[in-house]
Amino acid sequence: MSRLASACLLAGMMTAASVGTAVAAETEQNDQYAWLEEVAGDKPLAWVKEQNAKAEARLAQSPAFARMEASIREVLDSDAKIPGVEKIGEYYYNFWKDKQHERGLWRRTTLAEYRKASPQWETVIDLDAMNKAEGENWVWHGVECLRPEYDRCLIALSRGGADADVTREFDLASRSWVTDGFFRPESKGGLGWVDRDSVFVYTDFGDGSMTTSGYPRVAKLWKRGTPLASAQVVYEGKPDDMYIAALHDDTPGFERNLVSRTLAFYNNELYLRADDGKLSKIDAPNSAEKGLHKQWLSLELREPWTVGGKTYAAGSLLAARLEDFLAGKRDFDVLFAPTDTTSLAGAVWTKDHVVLNVLDDVKNRLSVLTPGANGWTRSEFVGAPAFGTLGVGAVDSNDSNAVWVTATDYLTPTTLALAEIGSKPEVLKTMPAFFDAEGKVIEQHFATSKDGTRVPYFVVHAKDMPRDGSNPTLLYGYGGFEISLTPNYSGGMGRAWLEKGGVYVVANIRGGGEYGPRWHQAALKQNRHKAYEDMAAVARDLVARKITSAKHLGVQGGSNGGLLTGNMLTQYPELFGAVVVQVPLLDMKRYSHLLAGASWMAEYGNPDTADWEYIKTFSPYHLFDAKKAYPPVLFTTSTRDDRVHPGHARKMAAKMIDAGKDVTYYENIEGGHGGAANNAQAAHMSALAYSFLWERLGGK
Repeated sequence: MSRLASACLLAGMMTAASVGTAVAAETEQNDQYAWLEEVAGDKPLAWVKEQNAKAEARLAQSPAFARMEASIREVLDSDAKIPGVEKIGEYYYNFWKDKQHERGLWRRTTLAEYRKASPQWETVIDLDAMNKAEGENWVWHGVECLRPEYDRCLIALSRGGADADVTREFDLASRSWVTDGFFRPESKGGLGWVDRDSVFVYTDFGDGSMTTSGYPRVAKLWKRGTPLASAQVVYEGKPDDMYIAALHDDTPGFERNLVSRTLAFYNNELYLRADDGKLSKIDAPNSAEKGLHKQWLSLELREPWTVGGKTYAAGSLLAARLEDFLAGKRDFDVLFAPTDTTSLAGAVWTKDHVVLNVLDDVKNRLSVLTPGANGWTRSEFVGAPAFGTLGVGAVDSNDSNAVWVTATDYLTPTTLALAEIGSKPEVLKTMPAFFDAEGKVIEQHFATSKDGTRVPYFVVHAKDMPRDGSNPTLLYGYGGFEISLTPNYSGGMGRAWLEKGGVYVVANIRGGGEYGPRWHQAALKQNRHKAYEDMAAVARDLVARKITSAKHLGVQGGSNGGLLTGNMLTQYPELFGAVVVQVPLLDMKRYSHLLAGASWMAEYGNPDTADWEYIKTFSPYHLFDAKKAYPPVLFTTSTRDDRVHPGHARKMAAKMIDAGKDVTYYENIEGGHGGAANNAQAAHMSALAYSFLWERLGGK
C-alpha cells in the first residue's frame, strides 16, 4: 500500500506562473514587495536575473569554484553509484542519470545480471532523446505498470521538475506511447490502474475541482475510449480538504478499490469502495497511518487510542485481520510500542513477515515479526548490519520474502544487500568512496534546550580537530512533518566540506520524527518555537564544546528547513557567521495563500485567524528589523517550484537588500521544489552554497 501514501503527497493544482498576478494584486497595498510573487512577470524575472548575475560574479568566477562544481558533478554523474531497482514482473527496473544522460534513462535488467559488477541494461525510455524529439524539458516523476502482464505502464512526467505533471500511457512491449491511450493533462494529481481499460484519475477537472491547498478535490473512474469529461465521480471532497485520491490494490486474491481523503498532513480517512460504488470507512482515528496488506489492516498511531477496553500508546503499530475489523472486532496485536528512546522508522511487509525498523536514539535496529496460528512471533533479523542508517524495502511483498537492505553513515559509502528473511544478506553493490574519510569520526552528542529537553545531534570531524573554536562548521536541520534526519553518505558534501577541513553537524530537533509522533507534535503550531530553541541549543553546545565559534558556524536548511534557518537568521543572528536558506517558507502571513501552502496549516496554524498571534513570532519576513545586524545570508530557490512559492525567498532577499544587509540571492529557472532539474544544475547550486560558506566561515 505504499502507493496510497505516495499518491497523497504527489503535487498538483496549477503551475506557479498562473497564480502570480492574482496574489500580487491581493496584497500589493500592504506589502511593497508583493510584486515579486508574480512568478513569471517581466519585472520580477528581471530582478531575479540581476541578483543571479551578482551571485555568479561573486561566487562562481574563480578557479576554485570551477573545481568544486566539477568535483560535485563528478559524484552526481558517476557510473559507480548504486542503481536502485524496482521489480516489475520478471525484470528489475532502474531510473538512471549521469553525464551522458542528464534527464535520465528508464532501463531494466534481470536479477542474474544485476548481481554482476557491471550489469547489461536494456534501455526502455531515453528521456534526453525524447526531450530532444519533442522539444520538451521533461523530468521523470515515476511509473506504474499493470499487473499481471506488465505490458502497459502509466508514466508521469514533469516540465522542468515542477510538482505538476502529466501522465501518459506507454506500451512496454513495443516501447512506444499508446496512441489515443490514457492521458492526464498537466496538473497536480495522479492516474492509476484499475484494470486494462479503466483508471482512477484525480486531477484538475476545471473550476472548483481543486482544494484550497492546490491538490485534487475530486476522484473519478475513467473508462478507456471515453472523454475525460465523462469519467464517473468516485468521491468529491470539500474545498478545504487537502488531497483526494482513489486507488486500486492489485494484490492477487485481495483486489480492492480504495478512496483516500486527506484533510491535512497526518489527518486522513480511508474508504473501501465496493463494485456498486458504496464506500465503507475504515473506522480508525484520522491521525493514524492506515495500511492494507493482503488480509491485514495495520494502524500506526500518532495519538493514544482507547478502543475495545484497551488503550494503545501513540507511536504504536497495531495489526488486525481486516475481515475481523470490518465485522466490528477491535482486538489488535501490538507489533511495536515506543519507549522513551525508541520510535518506529518503518515496517515492511513481505509475503510472510513484517520487518520492523526501529530508531533507538536515532540509531536503527531491525527485527522480524511472523504471524501464526497462536499470534505473532518475534525474531532477530539475521545478518543485520551493525552500523549506520539501515533501510529496508520489499523486493515483492506479495510473492517473496526477500528484502533490499541498505546501510550507510556520514563516512561509509552505502551498501546494498539482498536478504531472504532468515538467511544472511548477500551484498550486491557497494558505492565507492567519493572522498577521503581517513582520520575522520562521527560522534553523537546531546544539547539541552531551553525547556530542559535533550536534543541529539551528530558531529562529523577530523580526529585531530583542534578544540579551540576555530573550525568552520556547518549545522544542518529540518525539524518538521515528522521527518527524521539519520546519517547518510554524501559524496558531494564530503568533497566540498569535510575533505577541506570543515565540520559537519546534523541536529535532530523537535518537529521531526526521531522520537516518533511526540517529537513531531512537541513543535506544532504555537509550540513551533521549541524547534528553533532546539537548533539554537545545538549551536550553543557546539561553541561550549569549543568545536567552533559563532563567526565560524554556518547553518543550512531547505523548505521547512528554510523556515528554520530563516528563524535562525532573524531570531538568533548572534549565533552564526553565515546562513543558507533554500527553497524556504518565510512570509508566514501569506504562506497559506501561495501554492500548496494551505496544506501545511496543521503544522503551522492559520494566519487568517487568531493563530497569527503566535505565527508572527516565527515569520522571518515580519521579524526582520532593518536596524539589527545580521550574518551574511544566501537565499536560493527555483522559479519552477510550485510547492513552496519562490516569492518567499524573493521578497525576503529584496527586503534585506534594500536595508543594506549582506545578501546573496540565486534562483534556478528550472528544478521544482528540489531546486535542480539535472545533475549540472544540482552541482552548480551546491557549489554556490559551499563557496558562500567557505567564503564566510573559512578564515581562522
